[in-house]
Amino acid sequence: MTRMMMAVAIACAGGMASAQETGNEMAETAGDQGPPEFFSSIYPEHAFDEAMALYGALQSEEAALDPKTRELVALAVAAQIPCDYCVYAHKKNAMSAGATEGELREAVAIAANVRMWSTMLNGMDYDLAAFKAEHDEIMPPTN
Repeated sequence: MTRMMMAVAIACAGGMASAQETGNEMAETAGDQGPPEFFSSIYPEHAFDEAMALYGALQSEEAALDPKTRELVALAVAAQIPCDYCVYAHKKNAMSAGATEGELREAVAIAANVRMWSTMLNGMDYDLAAFKAEHDEIMPPTN
């Protein structure tokens, strides 16, 4: 687990602990000065603990997605936003979680492909009901 991911996980493990308590736990356990400056300096103080709790919950042991898959999804989304900060972090995190160069490229290419088709369908105002009917005929719902 990368140091940042560990620091965030530690920050979130306490749930709704105060920002000071969270910072102290992180400093003691992760050996740093608390939540990363790039999180704590930009987020509203009154909502920071809750944001960190959500961030941690999505990366907890109970999460359905494994860390590599989560980071590949995050990278793909970051590339489409686009967010240079997020691309940098999620690419490094995905690689730390074991993603290969091929998996990184494929995740970003899939996101680009989805965006292209979304652009075409929305831009040409394709009928949504017709789309759903045709899609469900090709790929019947499983539930």
